[in-house]
Amino acid sequence: MDEARGTTDSTRRDFVRASVMAAAGMSVAPLLAACATVRIPGAGVNVEEAGVAELQAALSAGRLDAETLVQLYLARIQAIDRSGPTLRSVQEINPDAVAIARGLDEDRRAGRVRGPLHGIPILLKDNIATADKMETTAGALALVGARPREDSTIARRLRQAGAVILGKASMSEWAYFKSTPNSSGWSARSGQARNPYVLNRTPCGSSSGSAIAVAASLVTVSIGTETDGSIICPAGVNGVVGIKPTVGLTSRAGVIPISVTQDTVGPFGRTVADAAAVLGALVGVDSRDPATQASAGKWQSDYVKYLDLNGLRSARIGVPRDGYFGYSPKADAVVNQAIDALRNGGAVIVDPVKIPNFDRVALTSAELIVLLYEFKAGVNAYLSSVAPGAHVRTLDDVIQFNKRNARENLPYFGQAARARAGEGRADGSGVPRGARQVPPSGGQGRPGRRHGWAAARRADRAHDHPGVAGRSRQRRPVARQQRQERRAGRLSARQRPGGRRVRAPGGHHVHGPRLERADAHQARVRVRAGDESAPSPAVPQRLAIEDRPSCVP
Repeated sequence: MDEARGTTDSTRRDFVRASVMAAAGMSVAPLLAACATVRIPGAGVNVEEAGVAELQAALSAGRLDAETLVQLYLARIQAIDRSGPTLRSVQEINPDAVAIARGLDEDRRAGRVRGPLHGIPILLKDNIATADKMETTAGALALVGARPREDSTIARRLRQAGAVILGKASMSEWAYFKSTPNSSGWSARSGQARNPYVLNRTPCGSSSGSAIAVAASLVTVSIGTETDGSIICPAGVNGVVGIKPTVGLTSRAGVIPISVTQDTVGPFGRTVADAAAVLGALVGVDSRDPATQASAGKWQSDYVKYLDLNGLRSARIGVPRDGYFGYSPKADAVVNQAIDALRNGGAVIVDPVKIPNFDRVALTSAELIVLLYEFKAGVNAYLSSVAPGAHVRTLDDVIQFNKRNARENLPYFGQAARARAGEGRADGSGVPRGARQVPPSGGQGRPGRRHGWAAARRADRAHDHPGVAGRSRQRRPVARQQRQERRAGRLSARQRPGGRRVRAPGGHHVHGPRLERADAHQARVRVRAGDESAPSPAVPQRLAIEDRPSCVP
């Protein structure tokens, strides 16, 4: 369907490929050449870069039907997600997808078209419940078999809108709320998902698979969730559009939770129009989620009508450079190009903008308190609602399950963040370890190593090595071979993936484009602090080690 590939979309693909690879310090090369469009013989349809409106036009004109469209995407998933580049963005295929599409085609022929999503395949993040033949696990093996009794409100509304739920997208296990350090896009169920533009760079998370699948044209649109950056970050890193709705605009009922205060559900698309088309099907008041009461009289069933090509004119956009720029000259150059594009579109750019009360340490410290308090109560409530036959019924059950099956569930990282949340009482009350009140900025001392993620990482170490908790570090004699291995980035025998943890040697700070990988087969971590030279070729099963979370969860 060549008409579905306009020049605007081709420009978008070229721009994103060039920008991402330039920021990574790589020459522009066709990494996505392996992702050539998959066709079904005789169908004459090309789904690469096709948007919701283009697909809907083809469906309405009879040039395409939903069943064929589903088959096209399934063939593409097999070609580049399960083999070839092996993106690992699609965790599970809905075995009823073809039958559902066939039924929707019959409805269309009978004149019963439900809306702009009728017959459009869509992926749901694996923490969004569906009461069908698929699992809902948040990427965790412990939740395999924990079948929900009913659809999440999001899944129900998408079905009512005529969308075909094609499957579940992979994600950072437990939406990244498991341990620090961790790896965006890794879960025990799926392994490491991969950025389709630069295979050995982080896809970000926790809605990794949802963003990857849209970027690689495995679906046109998908659904993710966000507590703190889990839609926005993977959208940016994978070059797609993500919308993080205000809490209460979309229902969280039937979504495996982290924080009732912060959790929200939103769409991904390759264009703003695609994401807006999906958003209209998700919104509305839901008796199962009290937070949605605040949206009464405010939500819209059609957000596409508000799109305006001249919408940037006179819009004031601030650029806070302190704390965000300076990590990579190449990445800074790409962002500056984007700022110029905004300016050329009529926006008023305030550059730089100072945020006098912005304190990253204080903000993350206060947030961690909220997450630790609310996680246990939310997970316990969700697990209490699943059908009989589940292996686990409480967060404590999950923790014990992982300990009993550590080789499969904890091959690289622990679960100390989850364990700290589990130290509170079942209703979420009590003060979990590592969650202490943060003094306000300008009060009795600036929050620092005693609070927030610094405290969380120390608690992780104490949890994994309880015998050294509270003791000062002591230098011990190290054999010459061990010193050489440490400098070379190799791990000792007790640190290999067959053991319990993988750590970056030397205490290097790993961030953004400087991110390096751990080869699960060779059991090594290479960290080149400050080195932005071209990375080595991608190898399946590599992990992106994130020394501190840039988008948690």
